Amino acid sequence: MQSSSIRKFLISKITWFYCISGGLVVAAALLGLFISSVQVPVPTILHIILDKTLGLGWLESIPKNEEMIIWNIRLPRVLLAFCVGASLALAGAAFQGLLRNPLADPYTIGVSSGASLGAVFVLFFQFTIIGLGSFTLPVMAIISGFIALFIVFGLVRLSSRSMAIETIILAGIIVSAFIGAVVSLIISLSDQDNMTQIIYWLYGSVAMRGWNHVGLIIPFMLLGSLILFYHYRELNALALGEEAADHIGVDVKRGKMFILFGASLLTGASVAVSGSIGFVGLVIPHLVRLITGPNHRHVLPLSLLVGGAFLVLADLFSRTIIAPKELPIGVITALIGAPVFAILLIRERIGRRN
Repeated sequence: MQSSSIRKFLISKITWFYCISGGLVVAAALLGLFISSVQVPVPTILHIILDKTLGLGWLESIPKNEEMIIWNIRLPRVLLAFCVGASLALAGAAFQGLLRNPLADPYTIGVSSGASLGAVFVLFFQFTIIGLGSFTLPVMAIISGFIALFIVFGLVRLSSRSMAIETIILAGIIVSAFIGAVVSLIISLSDQDNMTQIIYWLYGSVAMRGWNHVGLIIPFMLLGSLILFYHYRELNALALGEEAADHIGVDVKRGKMFILFGASLLTGASVAVSGSIGFVGLVIPHLVRLITGPNHRHVLPLSLLVGGAFLVLADLFSRTIIAPKELPIGVITALIGAPVFAILLIRERIGRRN
């Protein structure tokens, strides 16, 4: 009886968390669309979005400048911020589940740095792969992020038999430092225009992006999300350890490859459209896991929702705190994420000593 009541309480709590997360996404999106130097009333915002998507014929009574501001500037920016935040948080949850440690995320294990290098190559050489067109940027970012991930795991295997999180993070720092040196070399070889573009892009931002950037990330976000959602059982099984997962019938190698591929898709596409934005994949899944527990059936979708809402609010903060100037969104997430990362690292060390 007591076990049944506890289970009902947990289900009720998670259901409420889903509702709160959904409401947070809606509230963050409306705030992102409403708050700016030119404030458009919320009913007008809803009319513009509904008319553009459903063709209801309401735009005749709406000023043209308000329509342009909402549809061409603010809405794609809010959607892009949501997609990037959702992708990074979901990838972070997958990496943390795969490595069985809340200190792992795309930023700390070198995937974001690898994706950044691929994107910088495309920006520097201004080339396109035949048949891919504008998708060259995210594809190159995904490939280079995947390569960086395999280099990190290769270093870990060579230096230690165990996959300790400290060793993985150290290898990620080494790979990231090397990649950072290569990126700095590319920047120093660039002309003034390319240098400014690359440096601003590396800070991380969703400003001056349009519908084409939203179109670039959505296919990879959907595919990566579906892969990870489908393999949530493998993540739950891997929490018991690889040997235990193998004993209960989980194909560990196949599951790990799909999880790594899905998380790299999400990370590479996010970096390609927004630059390097750190700590979202570290902080959000950990906070979600504190409320829902370790079950990835809930951790993954809730990380997606909360991560998307968080980055929309972070972008809103970055463009309003020193208006009319804007801070790079990566600065805001780093200011929030770095102290949280330090606290998690200290807690992890204390927990292991005890």
